[in-house]
Amino acid sequence: MENFFTRVERVWPAGRRDLHWHILPTEAEAQALTAPYAEVVARPGLQPVPVPWMHCTLLHAIGLSRSAVDIGALVEHVQEDVRTVAPFTLTFDRPAVGPVAVEISGWPGRAFTGLGTALTEATTRASGVPFTASRSRYPHMSVAYTTKGAEDVDAIAVKAALADVAGPLSATVSVDRLHLVEQWHDGATITWEPLAEVPLAGQASA
Repeated sequence: MENFFTRVERVWPAGRRDLHWHILPTEAEAQALTAPYAEVVARPGLQPVPVPWMHCTLLHAIGLSRSAVDIGALVEHVQEDVRTVAPFTLTFDRPAVGPVAVEISGWPGRAFTGLGTALTEATTRASGVPFTASRSRYPHMSVAYTTKGAEDVDAIAVKAALADVAGPLSATVSVDRLHLVEQWHDGATITWEPLAEVPLAGQASA
């Protein structure tokens, strides 16, 4: 496997704060998503994602910081674009082992993709500087990222351990609002500062 943080360093260096739009699970939802696999991903070369930092990225605005955007205007643009989008539920299944993460994929993809399009267009309108829009092509969350020592991780052994977890397994995340954060990494973990929430149709602001 390959170190996730080394791979992204070229476009997202450690410590740089970029704007991200996320779907965030509640604590209970994140616990349900991660608990079955906690022992599997607790091994050298893998960095488990703590419950408070579980996230489903819709858009990473590469190179775009809070200082380059009128956050109030951005939120207004997004509110207008998603005001008729009804809340929905994402369902996530057993994780898969990729080259840089152990991740769980979800569905439905069409509602997720529509939000990604709206957020990309709104962020582009609100931005005062060029940036690269990196949209997630499908709903997914990482339960662990590869980190230092990733080249020594036996991916087949991880897959075998996941197969030994009793199943069938699935968990859900209710999508009733979108979260704007300013996010960074330190070469081993990802954290962020919340900036705004945008409720979907019929939902009250937090």
